[in-house]
Amino acid sequence: MKLQQLYSYARRAIDDYQMIENGDKIAVGISGGKDSLTLLYALHGLRRFYPQKFELIAITVNLGYREFNVEPLRELCVKLEIPYKVIDTDIADIVFNKNPNENPCSLCAKLRKGALNDAAKKLGCNKVAYAHHKDDIIETMILSLIFEGRFHSFSPKTFLDRTELTVIRPLMYLSEADVIGFKNKMELPIVKNPCPVDGHTKRQYAKDLLRKLNLEHPGTKDRMFTAILRGNIKGWPPKNENPKYANRYKDKELKQI
Repeated sequence: MKLQQLYSYARRAIDDYQMIENGDKIAVGISGGKDSLTLLYALHGLRRFYPQKFELIAITVNLGYREFNVEPLRELCVKLEIPYKVIDTDIADIVFNKNPNENPCSLCAKLRKGALNDAAKKLGCNKVAYAHHKDDIIETMILSLIFEGRFHSFSPKTFLDRTELTVIRPLMYLSEADVIGFKNKMELPIVKNPCPVDGHTKRQYAKDLLRKLNLEHPGTKDRMFTAILRGNIKGWPPKNENPKYANRYKDKELKQI
């Protein structure tokens, strides 16, 4: 995927759900994975020509694994001229040693988000950008159906009362295949996830199930995503139907959303 395509998908999401306003200071959580680095590139590029002016700061929450090396991420932020902050934590120790009976993924996600949001608030940010893409949204819906018995997925934009931060997800229209293509084209400096349960989670189960369904019934993924967008899910903001955006996007897939 080319840079221009990345910008188009991200801008469509931002416009559709009014994710960015003039004067925003946005924290981008970068873990070292392909998704967060793609998001960083998207917002870095859009900042140059988006009509609403905004600032960026990149934040990495270091979970405490010795094998985790932040230097490639620091070098990328220097290259992109984006301020960069590393938040050191002992989350790995808390998850695997101090609370061994709890669901490690759920606890880790909760602590990571808390650390990221707290750091963003202290750094003067009013918004935090998460790197969830289309597949993540669909997989979350599948997990919600199977394990919670409800039709639900996370929202494109969410206001957090406790921190008074707004969470935005500008990659919501990108598929994981798009992100992988961008990673390969740009040779992103991926930092391997050192977590011992990586690839052995309920989310991985949902990912594998979605892949199987889409192989056996082509188009399943897109139909599921359309159902989510049209599902009137509680907490989702209304989509911006301003006609001035109607002819901006020429990509065939974007027109169908």
